[in-house]
Amino acid sequence: MSVMDSLLAFTFAATLLTLTPGLDTALILRTATVEGRKEAFKAQMGINTGCLIWGAMVAFGLGALIAVSELAYSILKYCGAAYLCWLGLNMLLRPRKSFSAVGASETKSQNWFLKGMFGNVLNPKVGIFYVSFLPQFIPQGQPLIVWTFGLVFIHLLLGTCWSTLLISATRPLSSFLRKEKVICWMDRCTGMVFLLFATRLALSKR
Repeated sequence: MSVMDSLLAFTFAATLLTLTPGLDTALILRTATVEGRKEAFKAQMGINTGCLIWGAMVAFGLGALIAVSELAYSILKYCGAAYLCWLGLNMLLRPRKSFSAVGASETKSQNWFLKGMFGNVLNPKVGIFYVSFLPQFIPQGQPLIVWTFGLVFIHLLLGTCWSTLLISATRPLSSFLRKEKVICWMDRCTGMVFLLFATRLALSKR
């Protein structure tokens, strides 16, 4: 896969994943609706920071792992493929009919930057997702750390654009994203993508 093909493929996949309603979307919608635009942007910056922290851990940890052990790399690859397959099958066969926003009883005195950051840092699925997802889009022979951070920044840019759109048009988008058919459709599409990437990861060579 060429450099341009990798970037285009990752941007497409990351866009689809970014648009799928999840915890980050719920947090942004809830914060924008209840706390206001300023606090919602703080939450988004926290989410970005959490992704950067995971990106750093994945970039340096994965690089050391690949350099040290072929067996460890293979174990990681198959574990990542199994995780993506499990996640994809669940989303495809059992799509959600709704997603839960953050409880409305929380007070306005909270630090939404920290809430967004720790929401990602304390979620191991983000790290597992990065480990299993990002390496598939790094062209052979390219520097692992540079490309990992580059892909993370693309993901952050897409997430920031999506969050800005959500914050700017909270009410109509919130109603649309909460529709059962929309959530089911997005989950099933993302599930199919996960299954394709799981197959690709399992069959890929170092």
